[in-house]
Amino acid sequence: MSAAAGNTRPIIIKKKKVIQGGGHHGGAWKVAYADFVTAMMAFFMLMWLLNASTDQQKAGLADYFAPTVTINRSSGGGEGMFGGDSTSAESRLSQDGEGASMRHSGEQINSAEDPNEAQAGGEEESRVKALENLEEILIGRGGESAIAEKALRHIVTRQTDEGLVIEFYDLPDASLFEPGTDVPMPVAYDIAEILADIIPIVDNPLAIQGHVRTQPIVVRENSVWALSTSRAAKMRELLEADGYDPQKIMRTTGEADRDPVTEDTTDVRNNRIEVIVLRSDI
Repeated sequence: MSAAAGNTRPIIIKKKKVIQGGGHHGGAWKVAYADFVTAMMAFFMLMWLLNASTDQQKAGLADYFAPTVTINRSSGGGEGMFGGDSTSAESRLSQDGEGASMRHSGEQINSAEDPNEAQAGGEEESRVKALENLEEILIGRGGESAIAEKALRHIVTRQTDEGLVIEFYDLPDASLFEPGTDVPMPVAYDIAEILADIIPIVDNPLAIQGHVRTQPIVVRENSVWALSTSRAAKMRELLEADGYDPQKIMRTTGEADRDPVTEDTTDVRNNRIEVIVLRSDI
């Protein structure tokens, strides 16, 4: 063996084994655990949302995910392709005798929506709307003239079960009538003219009530009844003089001091006239 061959070192090749997945058990468990935690979080969020939602919201959510195809509970037709009636429809069951429908035994079947009731509801809504329009027009008259503005500061309106109440009353610095009499002041004439002009836009009947305050001193003859009645009658005369149809005035009454609008029954605010535009269905 030569010297060159003796000096040559042998070549040793080492192979390193690489283990994938991070150790003996691998990394798949981490992925499974992450999926489990995500699923549990979604579950608890769902439980929280269900607990925090109202019944209406739950119903809406159920409707959202409901199938779009309508499913009829009763077979045999109905709203389907051929427009037939179901064999269990109320209109196909016997209406009297032993075979009568339990729901309508011995009675005529009423439709789900009674046309008469629907019509009555529409008429009632129209009547209420007409009175509301009348009230808006009356309150809106203030900008037309200085006289109307001065008169309307005496007036308040309100809707009641009886109809539209138009109430006008004494102010500390301005009375509707001369004190203790039924003689109208100029502002009473202005108010009567306004009412006679506006109220006829509806065809409702009218009622007039007179009210007075309690007399602040004891008198020999208490005239509150006669005074309230005569003032109501005077307002009726003013309305008729301004062209209001007397046939539409159903009643004129005096309420004396029995229905004050303030705690102090002697307050001048209790001197007032109420013109009631009655509901036409009363």
